[in-house]
Amino acid sequence: MLVTSSVAALALAACSSSGGKQDTGEAAAPASAAGTPTMTVAFITHAAPGDTFWDLVRKGAEAAAAKSNIDLQYQSDPDGANQSNLVQSAIDKKVDGIAVTLAKPDAMKANVEKAVQAGVPVVALNGGIDSWKSMGVLGYFGQDEKIAGEAAGARLKQDGAKKTLCVIQEQGHVGLEARCDGAKAGFPDTEKIYVTGTDMPSVQAAITSKLQQDSSIDRVLTLGAPYALTAIKSIKDANSSAKVVTFDTNSDLVTAIKDGQVEWAVDQQPFLQGYLAVDNLWLYKTNGNTIGGGQPTLTGPAFIDKTNVAAVEQFAANGTR
Repeated sequence: MLVTSSVAALALAACSSSGGKQDTGEAAAPASAAGTPTMTVAFITHAAPGDTFWDLVRKGAEAAAAKSNIDLQYQSDPDGANQSNLVQSAIDKKVDGIAVTLAKPDAMKANVEKAVQAGVPVVALNGGIDSWKSMGVLGYFGQDEKIAGEAAGARLKQDGAKKTLCVIQEQGHVGLEARCDGAKAGFPDTEKIYVTGTDMPSVQAAITSKLQQDSSIDRVLTLGAPYALTAIKSIKDANSSAKVVTFDTNSDLVTAIKDGQVEWAVDQQPFLQGYLAVDNLWLYKTNGNTIGGGQPTLTGPAFIDKTNVAAVEQFAANGTR
C-alpha cells in the first residue's frame, strides 16, 4: 500500500489504454528520476481488449518505468500461443528485461525458457504462481489464487450464503479456475459457469438464464470487475434477489460497493503488480537485486467492502485501484 501511494502521482501521467494483440504502443519516456541509463522492458500480458483490470496493471508498470528511465513496451494477447510469440519477438529485439503473465503456462513455457537461456531477465506477475520457478523466472508478483478463492469461500459462508454461481470468463486460465476451485473448497455449494468474457452481452444473457433456471442461487461470484457490473444487470433481468460479490476492482466497482450494489471485492492490487514487476527488473539490472527470496511476492488477497471502501475510493478515482 505504501508503494502504491508513493507512486500514484507518477501513474496519473501514464497512458491507461488496454491493448489486444494489435496494441504495440510504448509508454512515453519522461525525464528519469533514477539517473541510470535507459533500459528497454517488454511487458507482455494475456489481457483481453476492454478489460479495465489491465489498465491498473499497466499504470503501475508505467509509473515504475517513469521513475527508472525505462522504455516500456506494452503488448497483450489473450491467446496463449500469440502471447508466447510476443515473448519471442521481445527476445529478437534484444530487450533488457521481460515482465510476463503466465495464465496459460503450457503455452508460455518454451519461449519464456528461451528468454532466460538467452540471458534476458524475466519476471512473472498475476498468473502462473505454480509455474514461474520451474521456468527460471527471477520472481513473481501477484496473489495465490487458490488462497484468494478459499478466502472468498470462507467469506460467503460467513455471510450466510446458500448457493453461489462462480462465473469464469476465460476457459483455460489457470488462475480463474483456481479462484472458483478455492471458493468451492471454502463454500461447497458453488457452481461454475463458463462465459465468453470478450462478449459482454452474451455474459449478461448467460448469467440471466442461469438465475432464471435456478432460483436457489443467492450469490453471483464474478472474477473481474466488469463482469460484476454486468451481473448486476443480469440479476435485475432475472428478477432475482441474488447478491453480487467479485474479485478485482475498478473505479466503477468501488462506487458499486459504496452504493450497495456489490457486497464486496477481493483486491489483489494490480497497480502494485505492474509496479513491482518493472521495478524488480530495474533493480536486477542496476544492482543485481532479486525480490521475494525465491518465493512469490503476494499482493493480495484483501477484502474491500462498505467498512473500508472510503479508504480506497480516492485512489480508485485516480485510476490506480
